[in-house]
Amino acid sequence: MIRKYIFGEPFETEAVTEEIKTEAGLPDYGRISEEEGFSFSYRMCEEDIVYGLGEANRGINKRGYCYVSDCTDDPNHTEDKRSLYGAHNFIVVSGRETFGLFFDYPARITFDIGYTESDLLKVSCEAADLKLYVIEGENAYDIVKQFRRMIGRSYIPPKFAFGFGQSRWGYKTKEDFLRVLKGYRKNRIPLDMIYMDIDYMQGYKDFTVNEKNFEDFSGFVRQMKEEGVRLIPIIDAGVKVEKGYPVYEEGVEKGYFCKREDGSDFTAAVWPGDTHFPDMLNPEAREWFGDHYRFLIHQGIEGFWNDMNEPAIFYSREGMEELKAVLHKYLEEEEKDIPVWELGDRIEGIANHPEDYKRFYHCIDGCRIRHDKVHNLYGYNMTRAAAEAFDRIEPDKRFLMFSRSSYVGMHRYGGVWTGDNKSWWSHLLLNLKMMPSLNMCGFLYSGADLGGFGCDASRDLVLRWLALGVFTPLMRNHAAVGTREQEAYQFGDTGDFRGIIETRYRLIPYLYSEYMKAALQDDLYFKPLAFVYPQDSFAAGVEDQLMIGDEIMAAPVYMQNAKGRYVYLPERMLFVKFKKDGLYTEEILEKGHHYVEVALDEVPLFIREGRCIPAAEPAQTVAELDTKELKLLGFPGTEYLLYEDDGVCKDYEKPENYRKLKKTN
Repeated sequence: MIRKYIFGEPFETEAVTEEIKTEAGLPDYGRISEEEGFSFSYRMCEEDIVYGLGEANRGINKRGYCYVSDCTDDPNHTEDKRSLYGAHNFIVVSGRETFGLFFDYPARITFDIGYTESDLLKVSCEAADLKLYVIEGENAYDIVKQFRRMIGRSYIPPKFAFGFGQSRWGYKTKEDFLRVLKGYRKNRIPLDMIYMDIDYMQGYKDFTVNEKNFEDFSGFVRQMKEEGVRLIPIIDAGVKVEKGYPVYEEGVEKGYFCKREDGSDFTAAVWPGDTHFPDMLNPEAREWFGDHYRFLIHQGIEGFWNDMNEPAIFYSREGMEELKAVLHKYLEEEEKDIPVWELGDRIEGIANHPEDYKRFYHCIDGCRIRHDKVHNLYGYNMTRAAAEAFDRIEPDKRFLMFSRSSYVGMHRYGGVWTGDNKSWWSHLLLNLKMMPSLNMCGFLYSGADLGGFGCDASRDLVLRWLALGVFTPLMRNHAAVGTREQEAYQFGDTGDFRGIIETRYRLIPYLYSEYMKAALQDDLYFKPLAFVYPQDSFAAGVEDQLMIGDEIMAAPVYMQNAKGRYVYLPERMLFVKFKKDGLYTEEILEKGHHYVEVALDEVPLFIREGRCIPAAEPAQTVAELDTKELKLLGFPGTEYLLYEDDGVCKDYEKPENYRKLKKTN
């Protein structure tokens, strides 16, 4: 049961695809106030759990902290941060009363979930212009599935996107990419993708390639494909201000960039220096920007990642002038009443300053709207621009696409990665906890920078993180320039790394099958234990184990120097440890608590009683996997329904895509 309530004059985000009748009056749950903006308040019981919020900090249960949906470019994901790159305003209260809430509001909105008062859930925003959807169901899982149907089918990537990818900010030349390819192939470590960060461009300009470093780029793309590897370039939100640069000149001529209040094109500094932001909320500008992806597609590119699309702002001209005035007073006029620490904060705070988001406007249906009023929709519509262009360019083909910034609705057009994390053990655990919440908001194709983007990774951290990444649809090792090189062949003996990544390829038949079922049935790929075992009170509190599909549970090791970990089994399960060289062990464990040993070169998983899963022999690429002869792991006499298609086309519903497998012994 879904009810829709409209307050004020909401902006149409197009997050919801299902037609839902508007109700009169107010919701049955909580209290609504429109006295100062908008607020929803609800008194929680002690046992209530709050799920949702997609890409948000901390745990699966969101109680006890305050979260702000305000897409933010902040690479320091410490526990005190309230905003990350995404804005996913869906929550489920599960307990005495069980209901879901989706606040379709494109600007900054705050979710105080027992932070100010331990039993008070309060959701508030500046303007009472929004749509509120209230969802009732049998339990939290049922409510999530209703929400998923309401917002439309999740993005489906090509099958190669389930392979392993290597990335690093700092690959600049053909030789850099060939060196990575050689490192993987020489050590027989599977690899399907190498990502191209900003250095492949000419002067950080979108839809350009550095001609000196990549002479005959289309030939190079073809050469890499012949080796089984696809190049996946980055596209940034800002367009460089430069005469003679066609994208810039076209955008200015056609009026497709965001404007200042006086009608001039807004200018901010990002990687290329002065940039303009395409007006992604203007359908004409969106089509224009999306069509520029043709430049790379026509050279053989089959996937992209969109970045800096909160949009990130290093500084604006106006912000710089204001900072210069402050510095002038302090340094030249001996104005010493500003504390030194505050001066430092002002310098650091010039990036992504809230005032900059009030300095520019979008043009939608001939009307102007200030950016901060629709801020959270920018990355969503940038990725939408690309996906809609793919449908025009090659309508029957799937492209890989994922984004840093997002809002509910973008899940139909691409996946997400969780941004600039660090090589910290705490971020490995955060990666684990974030996955089911992202799934709840429609983002199935998701993952984190394995090994950590910032800081220097250790060998054991990368191995443990890869063992989690075996299960995330997006499995990519990515690191920042200036950090320790963390490709899988950089840590001496490569056998451990090869074994873990081979395990990913062995499990792709299952992982891909479960992903496709989840996408086609508006279901979850990652589930909290409580969704599968709603009557098990202990399972409700487990946040470091996840159900994947309908057959398995993952419980990765995420602590430094740990030889294993404690797990809770809600039912009897088969404990499988994958090792290198194609070896694995099996052990049946009874329901309850267990300590399991897991070596650095092992990948653990648990198969539910009465279930089995398919596994393939490992291969160097997804295309080389032999899925005709699959081994079934699990309990004897059980069956598995395999989904398998060509991984390229969009004819998902064909009956022949399903094949029943039976484990006889």
